[in-house]
Amino acid sequence: MFPPQQLNDARAYAIACALLEGFDRHYRLFRESSAAAKQRFERADWHGQQRAQRERIEFYDKRVDEAVERLQREFSAHELPMDVWHQIKLHYIGLLTNHLQPELAETFFNSVTTKILHRSYFNNNFIFVRPAISTEYLENDEPASQPTFRAYYPTKDSLRETLHRIVTNYQLQRDFDDLDRDVDNVLQAVHAQFGSFRWRANFQIQVLSSLFFRNKGAYIVGKIINGFRETPFALPILHNSRGLYIDAVLFGEEDMQMLFSFARAYFMVDMEIPAAYVQFLRSLMPRKPRWEIYNALGLHKQGKNIFYRDFLYHLRHSSDRFRIAPGIKGMVMLVFDLPSFPYVFKVIKDFFPPQKETTREQIKAKYLLVKQHDRVGRMADTMEYSNVAFPRSRFDEDLIAELRHYCPSLLEDDGEHLVIKHLYIERRMIPLNIYLQEAAPEQMAHAVIEYGNAIKDLVAANIFPGDMLWKNFGVTRNGKVVFYDYDEIEYITDCNFRRVPPPRHEEDELSGEPWYSVGPKDVFPETFEPFLLGDPRVREVFMQHHADLLDPAFWQGHKERILAGHVHDVFPYDVSKRFGRQRRVKAVPAAEPLPV
Repeated sequence: MFPPQQLNDARAYAIACALLEGFDRHYRLFRESSAAAKQRFERADWHGQQRAQRERIEFYDKRVDEAVERLQREFSAHELPMDVWHQIKLHYIGLLTNHLQPELAETFFNSVTTKILHRSYFNNNFIFVRPAISTEYLENDEPASQPTFRAYYPTKDSLRETLHRIVTNYQLQRDFDDLDRDVDNVLQAVHAQFGSFRWRANFQIQVLSSLFFRNKGAYIVGKIINGFRETPFALPILHNSRGLYIDAVLFGEEDMQMLFSFARAYFMVDMEIPAAYVQFLRSLMPRKPRWEIYNALGLHKQGKNIFYRDFLYHLRHSSDRFRIAPGIKGMVMLVFDLPSFPYVFKVIKDFFPPQKETTREQIKAKYLLVKQHDRVGRMADTMEYSNVAFPRSRFDEDLIAELRHYCPSLLEDDGEHLVIKHLYIERRMIPLNIYLQEAAPEQMAHAVIEYGNAIKDLVAANIFPGDMLWKNFGVTRNGKVVFYDYDEIEYITDCNFRRVPPPRHEEDELSGEPWYSVGPKDVFPETFEPFLLGDPRVREVFMQHHADLLDPAFWQGHKERILAGHVHDVFPYDVSKRFGRQRRVKAVPAAEPLPV
């Protein structure tokens, strides 16, 4: 710990100001992109929305690199003594006193300084291991500022009028197909949800002030308060050929958990005070950790920062040991876990078996693709870290031996810590192959149906999983099947789906090698069957619900539609919740085709 000292180096204040300027530029661009999502939604510019979501993910690293370059150029930052860095942090804290995104600015400070300082200085004297500025009750005091949420106080007689006003207050610049019909649908759903309830004096509806945009939908997010009862809700707004319509009402924490799932793309939402949005959303989903909500809002660096703090806290309050993760070992990734912690750690191996023609950089590119892509509820989000120091005493010796054998280039061992130079952290799920072995018949049938649905959702999002074996999919807490092994994924539009040519003669049939040419991007769906359907029970369910996955025509048809510019609808809620009459209306075409 540094002793108390004077802030006597002029460079320290200038550097702190430069760092905050770098962050402010980042968040200004982040907000501009998020705010523009409203115009893209109004124009039905789905491809533009997809591009903006991808590009926004890259904003943060670009601004960090710019800040590092400026500090090196103007201040020779890598040569500064440690007491100056300590002063820089203290000045920075002072600059954040009245800032509206202080927690994000602290994370930005960490990102820049850790690129300059040696990891031995990654402690609370030099970076924000713990937050320094509170975000509790943070609001903008400016009279013209937008509040985090709006509160409405309807009476029994004015509830319909209030629902109408809630929707129109967002001022979407596209007409609704029939808003009166939609409000009636919502009102009917509210009465069905609450039944005959006593109207309490404090009855109110609170909705967040900005819409949430993702894929082809916009969402109103809020809660209904009646006495001591608070009910979360969301209204998805979609397009048809005649205008906008409200597709459903989602009620309760479970529906909100699905909407904000870790397996879905990040929302675009314009937030002046993100901590206030997170606080509101946690009141709707108290079981969802803050870091995961920050992720869902597109602030994934902040999510990573909070997750890592939670991880360090868990380490201090647990005593079990890291081990090789249960299940079939992968050829590309070495996977380990801590039994008491519901996540797995994945490290790219230094070498692969001959059948895996890939490189570390190619694998990292696949994981980046998933980060930037629409995950449609079927691909687990991953967090990428560098130079993670683990307490060596918490590692099984078998795991240390595996790391030394498969990943020596990524490992540093100083006797006290094991430092892994690059890894991914991902939510732990039950591998589907293990789940099927232990499942009751009805659970097995549900999982097989879910597996096929997962593949079809990925196909709709232009993703070919590559290796479709059961072991590469996991089962979540609520029984959803999610893909999590990304080293062989490809865009559907980059694949060539072919039918196996008939054998030319008997020797072809008896040969262990294909009698036909196979290109690097060729896929033969008929060949999936021997690897997937060895169990007769699994085969029966699969063929009843998903036999089309073995037909090249299914895959080729989707490829052609995607190449023609079609963007599939993805519903982060059960179709049974949809109001129904809109399903038969033809969707509005995309604004322009996406370059392939």
